[in-house]
Amino acid sequence: MTYMTKGPEPELWYRDLISCLQATFGSLVAREGADPLAVLGAGWRFLHLPGDVRSEEFYYPCEDDDLGAALAPHHGLHAQWWQPEDEDDPWREMRAKLAEDRLVIAAVDNFHLPFRPAYGDVHAAHLVVVYGLDEVRGLVYVSDAMPPAFRGAVPIEAFLRSWGSANPTDVQDAFFSDSRIGRRCLDVRLDAPVPDLTPEVLAGYLSTDVEIFNRTGLAGFDAFAGELVDRCEAGDAGALRELYPFGWGMQAQASLHGELLRRCGREWGDPALAGAGRAVESVAHAWTGLRITGAHGLGDAQAAAADIARHATVLRGKYAEAVDTLSRGLR
Repeated sequence: MTYMTKGPEPELWYRDLISCLQATFGSLVAREGADPLAVLGAGWRFLHLPGDVRSEEFYYPCEDDDLGAALAPHHGLHAQWWQPEDEDDPWREMRAKLAEDRLVIAAVDNFHLPFRPAYGDVHAAHLVVVYGLDEVRGLVYVSDAMPPAFRGAVPIEAFLRSWGSANPTDVQDAFFSDSRIGRRCLDVRLDAPVPDLTPEVLAGYLSTDVEIFNRTGLAGFDAFAGELVDRCEAGDAGALRELYPFGWGMQAQASLHGELLRRCGREWGDPALAGAGRAVESVAHAWTGLRITGAHGLGDAQAAAADIARHATVLRGKYAEAVDTLSRGLR
């Protein structure tokens, strides 16, 4: 049996500091008629799970394997990984979801995708949105908001190679290779209507996040930073390989949260809220120094330890300042 379907092109949702994880989820949230920034930017947490970090652009820590709930803790967003059950018919589940007019997020290896700059050059784990399948002409329709943005058809053979890639270790990308793709996909659902974002609703979100930061978040960062520096001083380059993908998730979340607060502050005429947004965004920008220093220090973790400690101290100060700014705004 052959199958053909192609729904409307998904929105290409992108921000400078996000990864393919937030970009693909943003496209699916927009398809549900909700504002991606209001959903993905409402929550702000810090969570590090030692030993959990994987070499994938889309790594994000979550304690219950629900990526949706981790990305949007204040909304009914849920996401679970799945893989095709029938190796002889890998499209069966994809067909069913597309027939229901549901988008699918698929893990891929950039090396095999003709529209990615890394095509034929660099192996790296990535996410794209699948919105159509034409088995008659041998095409898969994918959407990818990460620069250079792309929406359109990919030969089915190329997609299958990318979707099923071993994503072997690649010396050109120490952070997102060496992680088997395994034809993984994400089933994403927005189970509850998104409430209108009012000052009262946002204040409730912020109160919860500040309480969690004061209870476990800042202490969690201290434990993370202490372990990171200790491992670097011991010459453990693995600590720096983990820092880059882990830090991207934390950086993206802070960036989206800060942008949402700035936007609301501007629209509601609340300069204190806009200022809190800028304080949270400063956390996002401070992550850049730590992540890039780690990337450049990969060849000699011990030599990079002092600079890693300095950037971690700056970042800790930005976290404390932002949490304090939000706390004062809630009094």
